[in-house]
Amino acid sequence: MKQHELTLLLCLSWTLTLLYGEMFAYWVPPLFTCSWPQLLRTSSSSMVQTDGGNYQADYVKVAVIADPQLMDKTSLRLPPKSLALELAEFYTDLNMRRSFFASVLPFKPDVILFLGDYFDGGPYLSDEEWQESFSRFRHIFGLNAQGKYTDMQVYYVPGNHDIGYESLHSLYPEVIQRYEEAYGKRNYKFTIGNVDFIAVDAQILDGKLDFPYTFELSFFLSSYAVIASTFTLWKPTKPSDFSNLGFCDVAHPRVLLTHIPLYRHDDTYCGPDRRSPVINQRINYAVNGNPNEISYQNYVSEKSSKYLLDTLKPKLILSGHDHDQCTITHQSKSGPVKEQTLGTISWQQGNLYPSFMLLLVDNSTLPNASIAKDALLTQLCYLPTQLHIYLWYIVLFILTLLATLFWPTSGTSFWHQCWGLFGYCKQLISSIFSRSETKDKDEDANYEYEMMWDAEGSMHLIKKPLNPSTVNSNNRSLGERGNVVMRAAARKNTAQEEELSVNVDIASGIALDPVGRILPRTGKSKTIIIIQRLIRTLRMFTVIAAMINYEVLGRKDDYEK
Repeated sequence: MKQHELTLLLCLSWTLTLLYGEMFAYWVPPLFTCSWPQLLRTSSSSMVQTDGGNYQADYVKVAVIADPQLMDKTSLRLPPKSLALELAEFYTDLNMRRSFFASVLPFKPDVILFLGDYFDGGPYLSDEEWQESFSRFRHIFGLNAQGKYTDMQVYYVPGNHDIGYESLHSLYPEVIQRYEEAYGKRNYKFTIGNVDFIAVDAQILDGKLDFPYTFELSFFLSSYAVIASTFTLWKPTKPSDFSNLGFCDVAHPRVLLTHIPLYRHDDTYCGPDRRSPVINQRINYAVNGNPNEISYQNYVSEKSSKYLLDTLKPKLILSGHDHDQCTITHQSKSGPVKEQTLGTISWQQGNLYPSFMLLLVDNSTLPNASIAKDALLTQLCYLPTQLHIYLWYIVLFILTLLATLFWPTSGTSFWHQCWGLFGYCKQLISSIFSRSETKDKDEDANYEYEMMWDAEGSMHLIKKPLNPSTVNSNNRSLGERGNVVMRAAARKNTAQEEELSVNVDIASGIALDPVGRILPRTGKSKTIIIIQRLIRTLRMFTVIAAMINYEVLGRKDDYEK
């Protein structure tokens, strides 16, 4: 294969590989593998069948994202501002930004929900480092200086990697203060369509009651407890009765948003979407300071979980923290409640299959304030497996290096080289399978069989070696065929033709086996040959790198604007 042909082939391979790995792979979810959840609708209409009759389907589109957990100096135990840390931050941020802009935004959501853990070491960063991480977060997800969108609503839930647990709050109260300045309140309610969303700071749910932040959360939840107890004695008869309740609209179904999942028994099955082993409950308490203060927990305690279920009576629970998918059903006084724990959007947080969720929230006007069965519809969507893409880059780089260093420099075409290599492999395989048969035939050619009769009249075949004269006569079979003897002149002409054929083959260099051919000595030293190979490799790599930078990597600017 000629040098320019090999360079062109490698350039084409790298172009297709990088176009897919850096661009097309992120287009797969919105185009092929994921879509908004669909309803069973009547044919040729958008009417949805409910117990109260038909109504016009109208939904608010919500995209849910969990655990971006931006890498920082606490992530890999690397020195701050080191090259390795900056490279890890750059490629992780770039992957999440491409995932958000190329995989999430094409669905055109009306609302974005973040379920916590926006930083990796948020509580342990200085104010300057925290602001730098917050700027990266805004850049990745296209937020303005206030952490908002101009055309979409956005809501946040605090995570343990953002503000820590109770044991940290008592020592560093400024951690919560700077979080609220950037992201807003930690415990609040908002309404999307006909559904109320209740966000809680799960990190202090199991804190001491005399702790200020725990008291704040208890007061927030007590409003729903008051309404729940009121409804046991008073039943509203018309929609206007709900307006007298200032805390919330109980006619709306509720969704509980919590970073830490609610309690579940050990080894609870998480559904078919989970890839990693199930994580069981674990609660750690502070070593330095008050030993009764929680420093880490995998799930909310069983007592607090039961209180949330019985008080809020949610129809759906959305959580994060686990970094992997988990779908379970809780049992409460108001009936079964589904909890969807969402996996991380970052490929660097222990999950090779990052994901996000599409949520449809009912926005229809229902007769008599009835609640539709399909008020909340969810769909899990997976993002590209970035690790597999990078591994393929490494494999292709190794193949490129081997091709440029060791590919033959003869003038034959690429397809001729491939065809010759294929023929050699075919011949090698055939020789392996026919080796035993050939051996038997060769042995039989040197023996003859003679019939012998014993005294009882039985016949036996006796294997006897051929006479030397017989063996030698076979060697003369090149010039003799049966009873016909080739003349000496014919032998001479045949020898001349064979010699001429061999000379032509050697001169052309194409009739011989391309793998087994031995090239004539050119007189060049091995050092010169190696230097020439390295120069050729350097030239080809320069062309390939220039093409990659111009055709593919230059598109990086489109994501960083």
